[in-house]
Amino acid sequence: MKMTIQECFRPALSTVHGHVDYQEFREQLEHIDHILCAGFEHDAVMRECRMWADSRAKEGHAQNLGGIRRHYQTGRLALRCGILRSLCSLDFREMSLRLADSELSQWFVGCRDIDGVRPPSKSSLERYDKWFPEEVITGLIEDMLKRFKDDEKFAQDMGLEQAIEIEAVFADSTCVKANIHFPVDWVLLRDAVRTLILAIKLIRAQGLTHRMPDPDSFLRTVNNLSIEMANCRRRPDSKKRRKKILRQLKKLNKTVGKHAERYRTMLRENWEQTDWSLAQAQQVIDRIDGVLDQLPAAIRQAHERIIGERMVANKDKIFSLYDPDIHVLVRGKADAEIEFGNGLYLAEQQDGLIVDWDFFQDQPPSDSQLVKVSVERLIKRLGHVPAYCTDRGFDSRRNDRFLEDNNIFNAICPKNVKQLEDRMKDETFRQFQSRRGQTEGRIGIFKNQFLGRPMRSKGFAHRNNSVLWSILTHNLWVVARMIRKAVDARKANAA
Repeated sequence: MKMTIQECFRPALSTVHGHVDYQEFREQLEHIDHILCAGFEHDAVMRECRMWADSRAKEGHAQNLGGIRRHYQTGRLALRCGILRSLCSLDFREMSLRLADSELSQWFVGCRDIDGVRPPSKSSLERYDKWFPEEVITGLIEDMLKRFKDDEKFAQDMGLEQAIEIEAVFADSTCVKANIHFPVDWVLLRDAVRTLILAIKLIRAQGLTHRMPDPDSFLRTVNNLSIEMANCRRRPDSKKRRKKILRQLKKLNKTVGKHAERYRTMLRENWEQTDWSLAQAQQVIDRIDGVLDQLPAAIRQAHERIIGERMVANKDKIFSLYDPDIHVLVRGKADAEIEFGNGLYLAEQQDGLIVDWDFFQDQPPSDSQLVKVSVERLIKRLGHVPAYCTDRGFDSRRNDRFLEDNNIFNAICPKNVKQLEDRMKDETFRQFQSRRGQTEGRIGIFKNQFLGRPMRSKGFAHRNNSVLWSILTHNLWVVARMIRKAVDARKANAA
């Protein structure tokens, strides 16, 4: 697919005097813009355009160069909006307002032209967030790492003193917490009633009605029961009282579930009588089905734990009615003994660039099982890895043998105290272990500044997409800081 793409015209930025924070942020965006314009942006957007054109060709659509050009321009806007939103930790609405108001943001994403500003809406930004497939973002991250590592001249052209080196890899695992409330069993039943009743009210507002009590009466009832359940702990007969309230919640859920089934069937058969399109009607139907499919299991889980006073295995628990890929992670942290979300493995090199990652949809494996697969990915992605450093949770004899066979310096902290004492006599090992403490800070920066606290994305696919956007933005941010440091050093030497 060969075509000429005309770059968008970006008017010069206004001069701002005496604002250090603005100047630093502006220089940062200018460095990131310089990196993207070095070919990374074009290659990534063209890769997505080819995938889009191929999918349309399979559907029987003729290739239209004008349409591909428009798709390319939108893809370029989507890429820069995703980077800027992740860099500034903004939600879609805040990002839309920023693009309408900030001249610097408009310049970076390219939505400002001679005749005015055309900022994307929050709905467009939400669509842009899912614009690129996983392999395109992953490919962009890998291309950047390889180019800055292998091409000395390119790194110097970008402003660095020399190419980025991989002297050692520092790794750790963490939990990306899901944006849910604490998964109390009876609260799931409250959530089910609220979701089903709100869906019923939407259908009734479209003129499709079936005989039933006032839907708001069910909301009042479940709210009152929830208040009673939360307050009965202070009573001397709390256990008996909790069981009584749960039986009422179970009865209420079964009643509401039957009403929801009738309204779902009515909407499926008569959606043409509403103002909704088929896709909008299906959205409401899917919302009802998602809760009804899990409602019997949620009721059984609450019954087993509160009435039967029996434990339920973690693998059989429902933690959220809206997100099935959430797990309980017992990590023993000071501020979070138990966390709910997904496991994340990150590996950085000595400058802070994230060079490997793995986001787990299922229950994450033990840390010791991550070493081999991570090192194999690193060797495939970046070539030889001189050293590998992690905490004691990654230590195992199998990993020791694997690193030795691959001629990689083993800087994993041993679990055995005597072995640790012996290893600490090695100056290189001590230096690596001292540097490893910064990896905890790197993970904190990544999670709090780039992923958001909490991450707003729902569903594993969307959370995985957010992780990839955050890794891409984080690496651009780190390289931009390295370039600025090198530029400042050259200015100081020249002075």
